[in-house]
Amino acid sequence: MASSSSFSLLFPFFLILFSCLISVSSSRRSLIDRPLPTNLPRSGFRLSLRHVDSGKNLTKIQKIQRGINRGFHRLNRLGAVAVLAVSSNPDDTNNIKAPTHGGSGEFLMELSIGSPAVKYSAIVDTGSDLIWTQCKPCTECFDQPTPIFDPEKSSSYSKVGCSSGLCKAVLRSNCNQDKDVCQYLYTYGDYSSTRGLLATETFTFEDQNSIPGIGFGCGVENEGDGFSQGSGLVGLGRGPLSLISQLKETKFSYCLTSIEDSEASSSLFIGSLASNIVNKTGVSLDGEVTKTMSLLRNPNQPSFYYLELQGITVGGKRLSVEKSSFELAEDGTGGMIIDSGTTITYLEESAFSALKDEFTSRMSLPVDDSGSTGLDLCFKLPDVEKNIAVPKLIFHFKGADLELPGENYMVADSSSGALCLAMGSSNGMSIFGNVQQQNFNVLHDLEKETVSFVPTECGKL
Repeated sequence: MASSSSFSLLFPFFLILFSCLISVSSSRRSLIDRPLPTNLPRSGFRLSLRHVDSGKNLTKIQKIQRGINRGFHRLNRLGAVAVLAVSSNPDDTNNIKAPTHGGSGEFLMELSIGSPAVKYSAIVDTGSDLIWTQCKPCTECFDQPTPIFDPEKSSSYSKVGCSSGLCKAVLRSNCNQDKDVCQYLYTYGDYSSTRGLLATETFTFEDQNSIPGIGFGCGVENEGDGFSQGSGLVGLGRGPLSLISQLKETKFSYCLTSIEDSEASSSLFIGSLASNIVNKTGVSLDGEVTKTMSLLRNPNQPSFYYLELQGITVGGKRLSVEKSSFELAEDGTGGMIIDSGTTITYLEESAFSALKDEFTSRMSLPVDDSGSTGLDLCFKLPDVEKNIAVPKLIFHFKGADLELPGENYMVADSSSGALCLAMGSSNGMSIFGNVQQQNFNVLHDLEKETVSFVPTECGKL
């Protein structure tokens, strides 16, 4: 029975019914010696997340295709390890190699900055740390949906000095000793970048939680195609500059709705609230089955949350894949990260090839080689309504096995008549993407260095 199909897919409605559970592990320790904000809500707070393509008349596969296109350069750069080196001059680009950060996330959050508070939308990125927005006077800025922040109009704006822990936490920083101001340069995996001054400001979340003294980048030179959907970025990575680290919180979680749901918003929970979630009907998630996995650290890529993937099972058969395919090597290459800003899961080439072959052998449908969807593996749907059996898919992580619901890895495209696997191959690093994470509360416990996946109807929170 282990190799039997996991569900039936009924066309033309393409209803894929399944339950999903996983638990993964996460961690970070704050390296900035700064006092804890005194007015944080005791139980933490909740933020609404909006997919960058929400509200658009797009099918599920069209949204996936757009996400793949946005993340193309990012994936290529994340697959290549970067070597840590220290330089005092951010212009010394020939002599410095820094960790590659994520950028180009898939979800936006609304927040306000300054006194008086000015609203703006920011990309949420678990693959980077820096919080930043575009600032006047802007010498090179992209078009953004909200007005560019003017620090001169805020009474709570303060530049960061050269001796600050915030400045020291930026790898590529340069201090103007005469003016005692810290300049920064931060680059991302899609070749976008932001350059400007480090400062502190009051940030307001959900119009009620105002937190002073948050370090952020006031960007006056910002370039690349990765940020035009927002007005800046909020990093949730494991480094000292991230929002989580600066708040000195030990837990956060996100719950992403299905990518095809254009109406329901996703959620981000910060603080103890992340592990004590109650849905709209007052029912706690405590009773749900939880899968918890350990996290690894990579000194060469300190922002990322690395999972220890040990194997994959397709339709009851564990794939014959070399252990090294998923391992985080001593030189910092390889491994698998969990990332909310990457749309689909990417596996190291040899592992994906084995998965693709096993899927093909177990599907009763002919392979679609047209390439019309942009995904690596698709099958031709029958012309008549029919139940389609799809193999089970299980990821074996250190600490727990995660069996994905069918809708988290199979997607039907009625226009081309194809049923596709929402996964792809990468050269080097593997990435566990957000389509595979949808309808889970993905809890990062930074103290225990774990991540837990709890099956959740995220649209009902």
